[in-house]
Amino acid sequence: MAWSADETYTSFSVFCAMPTGIVVVTNIFRSTMSRFSRAKNVHGHTVEGRRAVMESLRAGRDIERLVMVDDAEMGPQLQEIVMLAAEAGIEIQAVSRKELDAQSQTKKNQGVIAIVPDPRYHEPEDLMMLADSDGKPALFVMLDGIQDPHNLGAIARTADAAGAHGLIIPERRAVGITAGAVRASAGALEHVKVSRVGNLNRTIERLKEIGTMVIGLDAEGDVEYTEADYTGPTVIVIGSEGKGISRLVRENCDQIVSIPMAGKLSSLNASVSAGLVLYEAYRQRRA
Repeated sequence: MAWSADETYTSFSVFCAMPTGIVVVTNIFRSTMSRFSRAKNVHGHTVEGRRAVMESLRAGRDIERLVMVDDAEMGPQLQEIVMLAAEAGIEIQAVSRKELDAQSQTKKNQGVIAIVPDPRYHEPEDLMMLADSDGKPALFVMLDGIQDPHNLGAIARTADAAGAHGLIIPERRAVGITAGAVRASAGALEHVKVSRVGNLNRTIERLKEIGTMVIGLDAEGDVEYTEADYTGPTVIVIGSEGKGISRLVRENCDQIVSIPMAGKLSSLNASVSAGLVLYEAYRQRRA
């Protein structure tokens, strides 16, 4: 039987969870997508990398299926991934390394990809409710125009470690929850709530109405970051990689703090800056 040039046959294996263990079933299916389409848009959203996928499973996130390389060495992390997926009834497909890399958005999948629904964002009120239930003063991180997914992921990881109650990001001209951001967060974005809002300034005004202190981080700050008080309800605002905090957001901040610099460079990476300020907040709150 003849078929068009864009039509190909691909084999794949499926790991099935059975009472006696994991059974591999190999099937053949026909794909009518062009090679370009497969490479550019295989899946809408993915979680990639062993740690990130494992944290997704631990967090109970909705996962459509897992795709794993068929010759992977089953170390402790992959064993836990297979076990958790089997317990949750999640299908696992085994494919070649080449096919897995073709489906990868980050190209750093470590042999496993989780196919997931669209990222779930929360309302600012959800973050406030989380802080109330925690019994501690609210601590949020607002990102004003961060565009690098690795910065978003790294900030989320530090925010989780420092006990922040969530991230607030803008809908436009900023990165959202992507496969690269989730991987860079080492799975922290599966635990840290993210609110995506249409207008940062309106959100700041709402937070200030309920007594939240808004502290912006900028090289031209009024005081050093260690001199600010983070013990009450606080929003820490981190600006974009190139331009910093936008003018209107800066004007809406209650206080602008800076990080002292002794070298020849005038600024730090956004995620490093966020980490320093978050751990100062953590130090003050623990004390």
